Amino acid sequence: MALILAATPLGNPADVSSRLKSAIRDASIIAAEDSRRFHRLCSDIDVVFTGKVISFFEGNEDARTQELLEHLATGALVLVVSDAGMPTISDPGFRLMREAIARNIEVSVIPGPSAVTMAVALSGLPTDRFTFEGFPSRSAGARLATFEKLRHEERTMVFFEAPHRLADSISDAQSVFGENRRGAICREMTKHYEETIRGTLSELSQWADTHEVLGEITLVIQGALTDSAELTAAEMVARVREFEEAGMDRKNAIASVATEFSIAKRLVYAAVVDANKMSK
Repeated sequence: MALILAATPLGNPADVSSRLKSAIRDASIIAAEDSRRFHRLCSDIDVVFTGKVISFFEGNEDARTQELLEHLATGALVLVVSDAGMPTISDPGFRLMREAIARNIEVSVIPGPSAVTMAVALSGLPTDRFTFEGFPSRSAGARLATFEKLRHEERTMVFFEAPHRLADSISDAQSVFGENRRGAICREMTKHYEETIRGTLSELSQWADTHEVLGEITLVIQGALTDSAELTAAEMVARVREFEEAGMDRKNAIASVATEFSIAKRLVYAAVVDANKMSK
């Protein structure tokens, strides 16, 4: 008995590995996120399978996990595949892998295409350290709260997002991280209409607002400046005062400080307002 998690192509079937082809041929049970897409993949890569194909998606993951564990207990070779990329990465499979390990079942992973690492490479942003944050929350309030927690994150950040929520997500990210923080929208990677849009969050927001967004989206956002969490309200206010003393009006001084420290203008403004109240 053995459990295999296997990465599948993001879109271009030519990216399939020979190990995946062999695993598909040998598996006795194939747990696929979408059985129709799995059948299409096998047709595209000219592979014939004999194993039983069962659906394995978010809605039935708990029940299917127990079913698959029972198959494994009877000696089955179980292969788990997602629609695209690696199972368990914002896709089903984590619970099954965890339980299989706990039961000392042999497990292995067939590596392959990854939307996360491909997007980081395409973005042109730092790749030495990055963090994958999955899908932002659907509701605006929860999404803003998530971004606020990441405001001082220094690593490059990677998100998945639905096309119809992309504009709202970037707008919220801009309000928290600042309009000059850089990012990239990676769309339909490895597919015919693959496209990467790079720029500031302000520029990405404008693009998302003026284009029909279709396909699979991966959003990459630059991390904060080193030690940005140490920037205190007093330091922000002091820097605004420096700009004002140099002849700049307050609005532009606040904007300049926000740009300099890659933070939202509203945070600098709030610090200045609070400082003025304290001085009265």
